Formats: sequence, structure tokens, C-alpha cells
Amino acid sequence: MSDFLLIIIRSIVAFLLLLFLTRIMGKKQLSQLTFFDYVVGITIGSIAATMSTDKNIQISNGIISLAIWGFFPIVLGIMGMKSRKFLQLTDGRPSILIKNGAVLEESMKKNKIAIDELMMMLREKDVFKLEDIEIAILETNGELSVMKKSDLEPITPKTLGMKVKLEHAPSLLVVDGHILNKNLSILGYSKKWLMKELEKKGAKSLQDVFLAQVDSSGKLFVDVYKDKKVKNHEEQ
Repeated sequence: MSDFLLIIIRSIVAFLLLLFLTRIMGKKQLSQLTFFDYVVGITIGSIAATMSTDKNIQISNGIISLAIWGFFPIVLGIMGMKSRKFLQLTDGRPSILIKNGAVLEESMKKNKIAIDELMMMLREKDVFKLEDIEIAILETNGELSVMKKSDLEPITPKTLGMKVKLEHAPSLLVVDGHILNKNLSILGYSKKWLMKELEKKGAKSLQDVFLAQVDSSGKLFVDVYKDKKVKNHEEQ
């Protein structure tokens, strides 16, 4: 077998294995990346790259290595769900860096955070004054969570004791000329109502509609294909 064909086969196997591991390891690898997850991700990528290009490594050894590095974090994650102490052992625990406007120097040293880094993270949270902070916590994924003092929090209808109408998130009803029947059914709208509303927005058929979205008040937003729009004007 030629080297070129061998690399193709190895790369395909490595790709499929990475895709499989990504799916079973879950979205935590993207949304809540701890240092442990970061190291695991880099190692798995390195193993896959080596397995696909290095002829001196047997493909079976690469598969076994990927399986171990992929399933081991899953096992640790399940154990962490069962035991809070074990989770803190693998992922660490959050640290308070600021409390009632005062910077906790010992906590800063322990987490190796310089004051310039802290101020940068605060600015990213739209906080510029230390005295405005009730508490700031360094999470296990390196993100900084900030709670301002209560008298500096934005005023909301709940704060004023006002009742507001509950709304659902806008939902798509038509995408690329196709009706999303499930969304239509969940929201209680009929196809007849939808077609009538589309006609009001200037769409002569479903094929003219690129996107249609309805809000909680029943107002429909319609985006038609621009090229078809132009074509229709030219024909007129």
C-alpha cells in the first residue's frame, strides 16, 4: 500500500474517532472548559494527528490511546456528578477574589492572578470601580463572575413591582421555503394562517420566502429572497 493511501485511511479513521469522542464527551468541552478539559483536548488532538501521519505508529495503538483519553474523562465526569469532593479534586473550586469592594490579596497570589489581569477581566464585565463590586469569583474555567452592589444593579420591572406580560422566544416558521410544521403546531398556528400572513408581507408562494419568524404577540417577520424580488420587479 502506498504512503499516500495509508495517510488517507489513517486520517479518515482519526477523524471519525474524534467525531465520535466529541459527541459522547458532550458540550462541556466547549462551554465550561476547565484546565483539565483543556489538557485532555490538546492531548487527544495530538494523538489523532500523530496517528494519521506517523507510519511508525500502528493504527491499533492510536485507536487504543484515543479510546483511553476519550473515555477516561467521561468516567471522571460521572464520578464527579456522584461526589462533590471528587469533582473539586478534578476541576478545582471557585475562588473569591473581591469581597465587598476589597481585593483579597492571598486569593490573588494563590490563583496567580496579577492586578492588571484582574482589572482587565473586570473591564470585560463592564466594571471599572472596585468599590462597586459586592463579590467577584474566579470560576474553575478561568472566567470571572461579578456581582455588583445591590444599589448599582439595573432597575427591572420586578424591582418596581410591575407585572409584565410573559413572552416566548421568537420562533422560526419557514426556512428556505420549507414550513417547520413542528414549530407551527407547538405555537398553535395553522398553515392557512401562515400562508395568509405571508401573502400580506408580499410573498406569492413559499418558494419566495427565505425566512419567516413569529414573536409572542403573533407578529410575523418575513425575509424574501432578494434575487427573486429583483426578478419580479424586472418582469413588471
